[in-house]
Amino acid sequence: MSAKPKTLQQAVIYFANPENCLNFMVKVRWPDGVVICPTCEREDAVFLKNQGKWQCKSVHPKRQFSVKIGTIFEDSPIGLDKWLIAIWMISNCKNGVSSYEIGRALGVTQKSAWFMLHRIRLAMQVRSFLKLGGHGSEVEVDETFVGGAARFMHADKRKRRITETGTKDKTAVMGIPERGGEVRAAVVGNRKKHALQTNIRAHVKAGSAIYTDALMSYQGLKGHGFEHQVVDHAESYVDGQVHTNGLENFWSLFKRQATLTSKYSATTSASCPMMALVSSMLHHRFSASA
Repeated sequence: MSAKPKTLQQAVIYFANPENCLNFMVKVRWPDGVVICPTCEREDAVFLKNQGKWQCKSVHPKRQFSVKIGTIFEDSPIGLDKWLIAIWMISNCKNGVSSYEIGRALGVTQKSAWFMLHRIRLAMQVRSFLKLGGHGSEVEVDETFVGGAARFMHADKRKRRITETGTKDKTAVMGIPERGGEVRAAVVGNRKKHALQTNIRAHVKAGSAIYTDALMSYQGLKGHGFEHQVVDHAESYVDGQVHTNGLENFWSLFKRQATLTSKYSATTSASCPMMALVSSMLHHRFSASA
């Protein structure tokens, strides 16, 4: 089958062939057909047919790499045959598709299907299966809280929704901009280490320089292959190249969207992804014209 699958049956048959999956991903990753080493960017890697991988001619760590490296599939044991069928289903089901349906169709657990569903939707939202950053790239990471301003609420609604001071009844949003590139934002359940660092590993390539504030949850990023530097906002906001001012600009756009969409009600986790997408587009437009 030379054309792209048009039905679910065709997709299942087409992607059941590992060679078709590999060729499809090569066209997505390297449209010009030149396979580039993700570590040193050398362009004459040798394909190891028995392993389905490439090997860079330069001697360095991780000289062997697969087509999944640097994508949302990289750290998943689930095969490309299941990933690509799930992408086809999400892209073509007009009324949406649940994790239970994907799990039944692919023969995976609902938990695995939920994981796949969220990663695919994220990739579609940012229009890329690739992670941010890489060696020599700088990435800022920070988080903020959004929610309806109490002063704009009716007294009854304020009493019902605002149960404590501070961040108790607000939605936590994490922002990850690559300097000179795009911004990604995601709702997180809390600001604990597991939640924040899981998102960083899902969005940012190892080897990237990551700049954060002094929040304890970011400690340990160096152990995952990141070049982590901290600016303590209790002392200063800028320390040479180490700052999160680019992300602060993004938050101003993001909270403007939050004010426009939910001035008189609490901002929900359901509305945050769309506000983040709109803010990302505005931020990219303003950065490009600056």
